[in-house]
Amino acid sequence: MIKSKLYNGKAVIRIKSGLCETTEDVLSSQFFREVVTSCIKELEKNKSPLLGIFNDRHNISKKDIDLLIRSLRHLCKMPPKAVAAVVEGSDVFFQEPNLLADFVHALYEFWISFERFTICEAEGEIFDKRLSGQFNRAVDKLNQLIQKAYQDIEDNISSKYVRIHRQVIAGGQIAAVGMRRELPYPKLYQELNKIQIIRQVLLYPPLVLDPSMNKRTGQFIRIDENPIKHCNIDPDQWLCYPAKVGPLFINIYFHENFMDLGLSLCNLFELASPQELKRKPDAVYLFGVPENALDQLAPFPTVFYEDKEEGMMVAAVPKGKEFGYFGYLKKMVLTLHNIIMMKKGKWPFHGALVRISLKSGKSATILLIGDTGAGKSEMLEAFRVISEEEIQEMVIIADDMGSLVIDDSNGVLGYGTEIGAFLRLDDLQTGYAFGQMHRSIIMSAARINARILLPVTDMSTVTKGQPIDFILYCNNYENVDIDHPVMERFNDYKEALEVFEKGAVMSKGTTTSKGLVYNYFANIFGPVQYRELHDELAEKYFAAFFEKDIYVGQLRTRLGVSGWEFKGPEEAARELANAIRNL
Repeated sequence: MIKSKLYNGKAVIRIKSGLCETTEDVLSSQFFREVVTSCIKELEKNKSPLLGIFNDRHNISKKDIDLLIRSLRHLCKMPPKAVAAVVEGSDVFFQEPNLLADFVHALYEFWISFERFTICEAEGEIFDKRLSGQFNRAVDKLNQLIQKAYQDIEDNISSKYVRIHRQVIAGGQIAAVGMRRELPYPKLYQELNKIQIIRQVLLYPPLVLDPSMNKRTGQFIRIDENPIKHCNIDPDQWLCYPAKVGPLFINIYFHENFMDLGLSLCNLFELASPQELKRKPDAVYLFGVPENALDQLAPFPTVFYEDKEEGMMVAAVPKGKEFGYFGYLKKMVLTLHNIIMMKKGKWPFHGALVRISLKSGKSATILLIGDTGAGKSEMLEAFRVISEEEIQEMVIIADDMGSLVIDDSNGVLGYGTEIGAFLRLDDLQTGYAFGQMHRSIIMSAARINARILLPVTDMSTVTKGQPIDFILYCNNYENVDIDHPVMERFNDYKEALEVFEKGAVMSKGTTTSKGLVYNYFANIFGPVQYRELHDELAEKYFAAFFEKDIYVGQLRTRLGVSGWEFKGPEEAARELANAIRNL
């Protein structure tokens, strides 16, 4: 059985207990009827001449649409003359073959203009390799059937042999299989068990999405009441992405309004294993709750709550279009991670953690700390640029956030959270994004703050724990001169604390902030909300950095200085490579 839903430029195809086996099955489905009907309404709104295929283009009835669909089903198998002999009244569509061909092409273009998502619901609680193979074949089959239906109809309408067919992914561009299973939730959270949990994702990159927003605003607010008490949830409108976030297991629930953003998590976080699903998650996040549900809880409805009794963090954000930006999804999850890490005595960082091995034989693990737009990810890109000259290997441990742990035997160890990176296209070297198309999700391509989301590491690297050699604050706003070198080491931990705590950055337009802004430790994602706890941790950890002779300083990336957006990070990368050589 196939159901579909068309809304806000999205098409969600839901498959349960069986799949179309032939093109006739596809063209007989309710979802095809909905597509045809929606397309005709769009053409009516635009007063399109393509509606001339009907007897009365100004008064198209349900009966007319039924006749068109029956005619198209037969056009998959026979030419127009044969169809006219079989389907009574269908000859009206064949009076102008070229017009019908243009209509069919417009119908196909209308369909593929949607961002298309396929959700397969599996029975039971066990998802094995056999079911995985069935899922992949089902998704591929639907894609092939839609392509074949269009191609066969196009061939049969045309009086000439069609020599060139231009095909795209015609089914779901990204597909997921969901299962309902009982997680060991406390009573208050039991309703969440009615929501399907994603067990596998199939992505056909490049996936190009255009979310409703391209920036994030405001902070995430700590509240004193559990937001789940205020949220009425229809399980059939939600999905759950069970994410591995560093060492944590976080269930991310998202409303179908945010289907594009929710399924894009596959390029950022690893899916939790079956073993992890046997325990209670460390946190839950409801992304897309009813729009007014949180208004009474905080001045801005991006909220989280610490459920001390159950030992879980809970977060929620409404489903309004103003929250349709991937940053609201990613950053809230990482905020929950950071708070849990602080509770465990670990220091959370907002930065990039990378292991660099030079061709000379020297290697080092470097932590680059800075706020959004400071140049963390751009530094990693700069390392790629100079890699042919100096770098043998670059292993990314964390692209955005992670945590540090003081280890008596190995100094200070660094851990990551994500397997992917959410990067600004404008800050990447020309051609790099095109080289990553085979695994990328691109968002807001035609707007400011266009982004690419792609995998950059694996979970074993993220959670292994690497001894830290350099901790550098990414200074993107100061130019370089004699008194302000590209790379500058701090003399003591108090001097370092002052710079890191100030968290200065020249805004790059990734949020609604502009100009030079200051954020506590460049990390408004947890430390600000738990400042007293974080102050204690920061004092302890920065003292430890100097006790263990870790290089602590600042790196002037000049990413926020006009004209230095690419050259600045590249020069900083070369200076850092030189420091590694001199270890």
